[in-house]
Amino acid sequence: MNIFILSPLLFKQLTITRKEEKTETPILLAAKNGIKEMVVKILKDIPMAINDESNNIVLLAAKNRQTHVLRVLFKQDLVKRKLIYQVDANSNNALHLAAELGEQEPWVIPGAALQMQWEIKWYEFVKNNMPEHFRYQLNKDKMTPDEIFNRTHVDLVKQGSEWLNKTSESCSVVAALIVTVAFAASTTIPGNIDEKIGKPNLEDRSGLSIFAYSSLIALFFSTTALFSFLSILTERYKLKDFHFKLPTRLLFGLSTLFISIVSMLVSFSAGHSFMLENKLKDKTFNIYAGLTCLPIICFFLHQLPLYLDYAMANLHEVPPSSYKAITL
Repeated sequence: MNIFILSPLLFKQLTITRKEEKTETPILLAAKNGIKEMVVKILKDIPMAINDESNNIVLLAAKNRQTHVLRVLFKQDLVKRKLIYQVDANSNNALHLAAELGEQEPWVIPGAALQMQWEIKWYEFVKNNMPEHFRYQLNKDKMTPDEIFNRTHVDLVKQGSEWLNKTSESCSVVAALIVTVAFAASTTIPGNIDEKIGKPNLEDRSGLSIFAYSSLIALFFSTTALFSFLSILTERYKLKDFHFKLPTRLLFGLSTLFISIVSMLVSFSAGHSFMLENKLKDKTFNIYAGLTCLPIICFFLHQLPLYLDYAMANLHEVPPSSYKAITL
């Protein structure tokens, strides 16, 4: 049975009366809980359902941060002509409601800094789909949407700043250690130098080239990572910085740090392999490759979720909808 096939009679029967004596029709419940498919189906079968006098569907979707539902609603003519201009009992327009940060965090994402980035992207998404003058409208408390956003996000900005500080401090320590090791490795040549001709004794060995290139890469990328994390630590952490600048620096720092760690391990393996190649012979490459991959995989598995979250957050224009369980 297709639950999205609704007749006007069934639509009326599905209307729910809550304890506070408010009525919520199926389309309002779907909009509130982020069920975009149901909203689309109802609007297709019963276009009149969008004009609910008991509650404004745009305000409801904005208050509950339902991004995908709002995308659908913004394409409706009635929404553009009428519904977005309506306000609630406290004179809040949709942008006022989108700016408000409630007690419960709407986005399922780790880290206060990433949470703040998604909050800014969400607010900008709603703002860009609203008339320009909505930014300057006052509610009953004589506040504009921007003022509400700044006031309600003070704690989140503080938490995001602390999280970025701790993460950057930890990563900068690791980067500094790699810089030290990589610099020492780059100035030490396996097999020493033939003093007569002034060239490395192992110059014709491919392992020496791998050692030289990987140690150089480790040195430059670890230095870049260190500078990237230091730039985060010296920031003033303004609210607008969480939109692009700070997340991008952290993502860049994590990327260069990962490359430097891999290069350092490759450099060590290439240099150390000269000591055991006579004993290991044709198994040298397989053994060192396996040992090198072990810490890389461990680092990758532990840091991959955070890295992917930041990468996807930077790629998405707006965060996904805030899904909630429907309770009747």
